[in-house]
Amino acid sequence: MKLCGDKLIEEERRVIANNREYNEKFQYASNRIKTSKYNVITFLPINLFEQFQRVANAYFLFLLLLQLIPHISSLSWFTTIVPLVLVLTITAVKDATDDFFRYKSDNQVNNRHSQVLIDGKLQNEKWMNVRVGDIIKLENNQFVAADLLLLSSSEPHGLGYVETAELDGETNLKVRQALPVTSELGADMCRLAEFNGEIICEPPNNKLDKFTGTLFWNDKKYSLDNEKMLLRGCVLRNTEWCFGLVIFAGPDTKLMQNSGRTKFKRTSIDRLMNTLVLWIFGFLVCMGIILGIGNSIWESEVGYHFHIYLPWDEWMKNAIFSGFLSFWSYIIILNTVVPISLYVSVEVIRLGHSYFINWDRRMYYAKKNTSAEARTTTLNEELGQIEYIFSDKTGTLTQNIMIFNKCSINGKAYGDAYDEMGHKIEISEKTLSVDFSFNTLADLKFKFYDASLVEAIKLGDSSVHEFFRLLSLCHTVMPEEKNEGELVYQAQSPDEGALVTAARNFGFVFRSRTPETITVNEMGQPVIYQLLAILDFNNVRKRMSVIVRNPEGQIRLYSKGADTILFERLHPSSEDLMCVTSDHLSEFAGEGLRTLVLAYKDLDEAYFDKWQKRHHYASTALENRDELLSALYEEIEQDLMLLGATAVEDKLQEGVSDTIANLTLANIKVWVLTGDKQETAMNIGYSCNILTDDMNEIFIVSGYTVLEVREQLRWTIDRLAHALEADMQREFLDLASMCRTVICCRVTPLQKAQVVELVKTYKKAVTLAIGDGANDVSMIKSAHIGVGISGQEGMQAVLASDYSFGQFRYLQRLLLVHGRWSYLRMCKFLYYFFYKNFAFTLVHFWFGFFCGFSAQTVYDQWFITLYNIVYTSLPVLAMGIFDQDVNEQKSLEYTRLYEPGQLNLLFNKREFFICIVQGVYTSIVLFFIPYGAFCDTTRDDGSHLSDYQSFAVTVATSLVIVVSVQIGLDTSYWTAVNHFFIWGSVAVYFSILFAMHSDGLFTIFPGQFPFVGNARNSLAHLTVWLVIIVTTVLCIVPVVAIRFLMIDLKPTLSDKVRYMQRVRRKQKPVQHRMRRVNRTSSRRSGYAFAHQEGFGELITSGRNMRFSKPSMVSTGKSMPSSTSWIETLRKKTTDTVNSFGSDKNIKQ
Repeated sequence: MKLCGDKLIEEERRVIANNREYNEKFQYASNRIKTSKYNVITFLPINLFEQFQRVANAYFLFLLLLQLIPHISSLSWFTTIVPLVLVLTITAVKDATDDFFRYKSDNQVNNRHSQVLIDGKLQNEKWMNVRVGDIIKLENNQFVAADLLLLSSSEPHGLGYVETAELDGETNLKVRQALPVTSELGADMCRLAEFNGEIICEPPNNKLDKFTGTLFWNDKKYSLDNEKMLLRGCVLRNTEWCFGLVIFAGPDTKLMQNSGRTKFKRTSIDRLMNTLVLWIFGFLVCMGIILGIGNSIWESEVGYHFHIYLPWDEWMKNAIFSGFLSFWSYIIILNTVVPISLYVSVEVIRLGHSYFINWDRRMYYAKKNTSAEARTTTLNEELGQIEYIFSDKTGTLTQNIMIFNKCSINGKAYGDAYDEMGHKIEISEKTLSVDFSFNTLADLKFKFYDASLVEAIKLGDSSVHEFFRLLSLCHTVMPEEKNEGELVYQAQSPDEGALVTAARNFGFVFRSRTPETITVNEMGQPVIYQLLAILDFNNVRKRMSVIVRNPEGQIRLYSKGADTILFERLHPSSEDLMCVTSDHLSEFAGEGLRTLVLAYKDLDEAYFDKWQKRHHYASTALENRDELLSALYEEIEQDLMLLGATAVEDKLQEGVSDTIANLTLANIKVWVLTGDKQETAMNIGYSCNILTDDMNEIFIVSGYTVLEVREQLRWTIDRLAHALEADMQREFLDLASMCRTVICCRVTPLQKAQVVELVKTYKKAVTLAIGDGANDVSMIKSAHIGVGISGQEGMQAVLASDYSFGQFRYLQRLLLVHGRWSYLRMCKFLYYFFYKNFAFTLVHFWFGFFCGFSAQTVYDQWFITLYNIVYTSLPVLAMGIFDQDVNEQKSLEYTRLYEPGQLNLLFNKREFFICIVQGVYTSIVLFFIPYGAFCDTTRDDGSHLSDYQSFAVTVATSLVIVVSVQIGLDTSYWTAVNHFFIWGSVAVYFSILFAMHSDGLFTIFPGQFPFVGNARNSLAHLTVWLVIIVTTVLCIVPVVAIRFLMIDLKPTLSDKVRYMQRVRRKQKPVQHRMRRVNRTSSRRSGYAFAHQEGFGELITSGRNMRFSKPSMVSTGKSMPSSTSWIETLRKKTTDTVNSFGSDKNIKQ
């Protein structure tokens, strides 16, 4: 380690097994994780620092300090400190609550138990107590606690299988292997406790596909790579137990290194409000300067005549100093242009919107008993402004459940359901499935709806039998049969599991395998096939084959793969069948199904013997082994006879296609970021309508070097007739922005976050990321809005998210209904709030010109205090919480209603200036109409009417009535709550007014309630009410006229939809159903196969199998063993993983 500033930089890691004392010298991180931001000590200072980053909070603190100076304050200090403390407290409680839930989730993970080898014995220890250098035991289906070096396992040769879905989204199993020297340790506790090897390796980093290190033990050194590592977040599968040495723990693990930091998220409206507060403060200073200068001039020109009656205080030096003090007094008086109640109201409204999301029964997923949850209350209106959605694939768009859906056998398509009249019907949950009771080994969960295929099986159709025989033989599945008839298939990919299960149900049951045999129960009869060779799958071949000898001694090659590959290798006699099958494939692909073509070939014994010898030579060659094997595979996989094709559904979550279609219509771009391979991602893209055949072209960028990627980007851009000269990030983004959708394949968790940051930085767009696993956490944290899919295995994504629910389809309701309403309500709330406070405050400004600029207030102090807290608070809250321009059905039907939020049209700087102009106009009318009317008005008894207190009551009453009528005009959706709050607030105003002007309060507090009797005295005169009515009409009529003209001449989409709602209110609503859009034949291949190269050689070597009887290996004709089986597997795995990040596929 070296010291960089105050932080130790780790250059390499040294770990000695079973030696905590040595390892603790390096101060390595413990296995405790921490995603919460605060603790008991740091909460108050950090939270206050974050809160005072809001300009408004700092502004009110400054005003509070001014009000503590008695020479300039004409208002009591409690009018500011009480609401400021209230706002800070409410926000702090909310932040503490959110962080407490993060703390609880951290504790839940940290308190999981692992078996740790301490003093030669296995002891249960909490995860947070695991240390670097500890040896821990994992059992099947357990999560890996830390980044471990695999030492030994229950499987032969130290093999272990892990599922990495939480890291890269892939559910197909990965193989890991311990060093031979450590695999000999087995489960011997004494030998494991004595193990004292030293590991020197790379420092902690976020590279999931790379690990470099060396083990030093017994004076020898052994190379370590990523294939010997079990990473935190993985799940041990198909392995009874294994032992691992902790290399990286807690925050140093690659999972946590990829998770990103918890960021303080703020909405665009929050940022706009900060800017507006600064502008308003500048405007406030300008008004204070004008009134301060006016005070200096008035004191020097007029005021000195009144010194006998109004003498200056001793500390008052001259008129200029008087103007300086007057400036600060007006700053205090006029500060209500931005009252602190604004921020209290904003938090209350956001809280209400969050509860609406939590209470929405249409976002409740009954199968998992999962409700939608707003995990934060500060981002709701941002849901109405989303422009880009970044989605994971596995578990988010798909259920990761493969279902054998249809097939084509010998030119006949199977899989559709028909009624008694022979008419094709749509398959639903109520549709009766085929009865497989004739097969005692059938999987009861398997559903198929075409009975004609079962009839063909029972009638002994040779083509159908050969079809399912191929599916039962051509695979790398491992069976488990703990009890008789209870078969469990451990498939390396879900595709293979679905195909083998289908063969099982149709009477060809794969029962067991050895390195040299495959046992299949065919229509109730056990048949043993001799396995002669497996021609393994890879991404270039896009096919796999097996060569078997049946009990009659016939040698046959069975092959399955992509149609574009196998069709080129068919015998000419299969041409007619190929044309028919091709049509079926187009139909299957049009329905979004994943297709494979099946073919076979009979082999001559003499030819195969020669080929087998060449195969043995190629498999043991030290150079060009892959090329030699590939050429041999290519040679034998020719002149194949076509059997048919399979169509497997990678089952999408319910409603995914309709959801994406609606979001696209709402002008939201959906990008898919997945760790899966290209074919799989593209197939899902077509299934869920992200990709469609009406797209002009599909551009694939798949270079492996910087130069290759740059060249492909520029070539693609040139084809779009658009030249760019920028760095590669900008080139990628500019190209992607021109496309309707983008799919990025083979991306790591950190690269997902980088794509999100790229769009945020350069497009300045509001982004949303949605995922379900730990590999999505970094992306979720980076986006403006993070959404977690709950109810899946692992809750890391939910814990890091801002919103969570059970299914992807709820996203359209979250955005198009809740998000749009939240944005609409917040914008209307802010517009009205600024309007009413400018109208209220600027009356003081005009009054300053008539009171000698003395900082005298127009209203009495109690009205100033209660105006925003009591008289006008509840109506605007009701509008901000309940208002809606159109109902939820119309919000989903007319998706273009979402666009104003994306364009930020409802509240921006222009709308702010409009509301200010309206507020200024209202304040002028409120002041000058009563002032002009009272100048020459007398009472009935001839006495003067225009005393200061009567004028104050008249202006205050006019103001309350005007703003109440105005919010009535602004409210689009009336509820009982709105009526109660609006008209109730007016009633409360008059009640409090008469109470505060009563003789009783004046008697008790004569200094606090000086307006004794004024309300009943002033409001008893008809002239006062006439002035109030005229003032209200002059304030409201221009607004009504302008809105009427705008709706008539330039109606918005919202206006048109509301009009249709009113017209059709009494009509029965028309149900609009989305029609499933099927692909046409323009894209023939629906090929996608999530399989990893190397498992074929692993099976034929027998290294992954246990044998109770040694004779099982020696019986039959044996294939020459390959010494390179695990090296090949590891090499191919490395080649696949190394393509992460470089295989970005861009679709237009």
